[in-house]
Amino acid sequence: MIWFEATGSDRNGRSLKRQVQAFILVSFAQIIHGQIRYSIPEEMRKGSFVGNVAEDLGMNTKRMKSGGARIVSGDSSEYIRLDVDKGTLVVGERIDREQLCGQTSPCSLSFEMIMMNPMQLLSIVVEILDVNDNAPFFTDKDIKIEISESTLPGTRILQESATDPDVGINTLQGYTLHPTDHFSIKIQTGPDGSKYVEMYLYTPLDREKRDNLLLTLTAVDGGDPQRSGALKIHITVLDANDNGPVFMHPIFKASVTENAATGTVVTTVSATDADEGPYGHVTYHFARVPPDFAELFSLDENTGKITVTGQIDYEKNKQYELGLQAKDQGGQMDSTKVIIDVIDVNDNVPLITLTSFSSPISEDSISGTTVAIINVKDIDSGKNGRVECSINTKIPFAIQSSLKSYYTLVTDGVLDRERNTEYSITFTAVDEGTPPLSASKAITLRISDVNDNAPVFEQSSYSATVMENNVPGVSVFSVKAHDSDWGQNARMSYVLIDSQFNGNPISSYISVNAETGAIQAVLRTFDYEHIKDFQFRVKAQDGGSPPLSSNVTVKIMIQDQNDNAPQVLYPVQTSSSLVAEMVPRSADVGYLVTKVVAVDVDSGQNAWLSYKLQKATDRALFEVGLQNGEIRTIRQVTDKDVVKQRLTVVVEDNGQPSRSATVNVNVAVADSFPEVLSEFTDFTHDKDYNDNLTFYLVLALAVVSFLFITCLVVIISVKIYRWRQSRVLYHSNLPVIPYYPPRYADTLGTGTLQHVYNYEVCRTTDSRKSDCKFARPCSQNVLVMDPSSTGTVQRMQSEKNILGEPDSPLEVRPLLISEIISVQCCQSVESPPLSLRSNRGEGETALHTRRGETETPSR
Repeated sequence: MIWFEATGSDRNGRSLKRQVQAFILVSFAQIIHGQIRYSIPEEMRKGSFVGNVAEDLGMNTKRMKSGGARIVSGDSSEYIRLDVDKGTLVVGERIDREQLCGQTSPCSLSFEMIMMNPMQLLSIVVEILDVNDNAPFFTDKDIKIEISESTLPGTRILQESATDPDVGINTLQGYTLHPTDHFSIKIQTGPDGSKYVEMYLYTPLDREKRDNLLLTLTAVDGGDPQRSGALKIHITVLDANDNGPVFMHPIFKASVTENAATGTVVTTVSATDADEGPYGHVTYHFARVPPDFAELFSLDENTGKITVTGQIDYEKNKQYELGLQAKDQGGQMDSTKVIIDVIDVNDNVPLITLTSFSSPISEDSISGTTVAIINVKDIDSGKNGRVECSINTKIPFAIQSSLKSYYTLVTDGVLDRERNTEYSITFTAVDEGTPPLSASKAITLRISDVNDNAPVFEQSSYSATVMENNVPGVSVFSVKAHDSDWGQNARMSYVLIDSQFNGNPISSYISVNAETGAIQAVLRTFDYEHIKDFQFRVKAQDGGSPPLSSNVTVKIMIQDQNDNAPQVLYPVQTSSSLVAEMVPRSADVGYLVTKVVAVDVDSGQNAWLSYKLQKATDRALFEVGLQNGEIRTIRQVTDKDVVKQRLTVVVEDNGQPSRSATVNVNVAVADSFPEVLSEFTDFTHDKDYNDNLTFYLVLALAVVSFLFITCLVVIISVKIYRWRQSRVLYHSNLPVIPYYPPRYADTLGTGTLQHVYNYEVCRTTDSRKSDCKFARPCSQNVLVMDPSSTGTVQRMQSEKNILGEPDSPLEVRPLLISEIISVQCCQSVESPPLSLRSNRGEGETALHTRRGETETPSR
């Protein structure tokens, strides 16, 4: 603790002396507190200098400016103002010590000054010194006294006192009386140090000489210049009354609780008079009672009862002193004094003042961070004024006591803005009175955000479908992520994580809107037949520093659209030759003529095919299976049916809208091969013959022959059976030219066509004059099953010559479409160009010849 005294002068040139008491305490919150004491006279003008705080604290004005020094609380803080620029305290309003403190001495103003960075709390006390600005005064300007002429000298006639609001030397110091022919005075000092005067009869009175006297009682103070107040005493001399009233006690004492109800009896005073009759009747009256006291108490002049008539407040006056007089009818009287002590009642709730408050605070603040400083006061006394302060529970904050009546609110735990964006903190102050009184003050503390939460997508993964042949740039769908943080820390941006798909960057297929997360197709369309689905990853990143992010997988599935028409695989439509399916006239109802085979590269119902007969030479003879494409007879074939039949079949898928393809099927109704030749000749003449076709066929034959000779060595070494066949044909000088038509296979796995067709034709040079025959060595039928199936390979030997026995009906035997049929046929050189397909079940045998050509394979 440090004591020091500061001296100076006011604006009037008067010397001033300041006693400064300073002490420094360091609290757990690292807040520095201190106290400075100044003394100034009252009635100084506004703006007058009080003290240099910066100089007394040993700091410059820059520190006070940067710390935001300000007066935060205190009693009557409007009287003192802080000049931050100069670091001084000045008078804010004119100070009247008597109005501010009354008779209390010393009189002082207490307030607190706070500075930040670091936080400093300074207690300042300014003592107000009294000046002699008030003259003593009596309650009444004039009083009248009746005195019996028989009153003996030395009798006390009057007890009176003046009031001077000043204190110390400036207050009341003494009394003088003029004139002093019959009366004298004695100055007395009360228990509280106040001075009052008692007037005594000095010489006997003679009513016959003088029945009225005028005295002047003057009260003077000790100020410089001296001030005074006068009381005019009018004395009427009465006839003889030799006994006066006498109080039972020179001083009466009583007590009353504050806030006592009106009409409460405080005490009863009494006096006796030895006289009888009118001279022995005593009445009671107040004397030397201030006006404000007279409003609180009343005196019954006949009984002497003192009762409460106003509101008594312990915090305003702790004690009341009342002067009383007892008078008889003869004019004699006695004086006394009643001292009333006020008993404190717990009638004032604590006062909570928020001195400093920091809001918002960061959610990553460490425990012990100072949030607020509060001041708690209770103007009651004793235990009624002792206060305990607390805050509401279950919040991460604690309250600590720093100085007397000051509390510090600090953090006490982990803060999380995502769980609580703000806290409502209630300070509760409870005194120790009976019953205890309490007060509460609530503050709302906001928590500022830090980037401690990564974005979270609404779904763990996303999937969406998009129709193929989409418009480039079409929006597919959107991804959405949320961030529990706030403001910039929760601002989302979406990024496509680059990856490869089919050797191309994924960004060439898809783009992501950085702000909305909308996924759009880039400037290309999707084709279901090439891309069924693909997936990629999207990253969501917040705007914090440093930013946080999370990823999600997105799968795009391409939806098929009916954008491909069916393709007819069989029968093959060519312009170089005519192909006809032969139906014997003995065919029964349901005879299988041929089967139309088609595929659709679409999927689902877009690839479900149906077959319909669009045109037919004779609609009453044939029908087409709706689902399998099989062309069968629907009635018995008769001799009246024309040989040449032409059918047009439509293959239609099940898409919306549907797509279709058409195929023409030529059917020959005949029992023998020569019967068909003329009709096929007619077929040939119906078409435009292309002379250039021969050139292309010869060129194709040469290429095939060259490839055959090149591969012959390999074929001989691998397939011994082929080699033996070639040896038989070699000794007979027969040129064997194999033909390998294209293979058709279902590449999409739709199940429409899973078969392979091979055709092989052999012809000799001396078959010019003979009919077409099936030689046994080269007419073997070979059945080959799909490698994925569990079928077996079987060889079947043809037993009959199809065209050599016209009277015998053709054997109808169902075969699998997966068969590969090899047929070797001998034909006359002079026979016309012919393309014949003879049905044997579902297996087909194709014979092709051209006019004037020998040893030439036909396709």
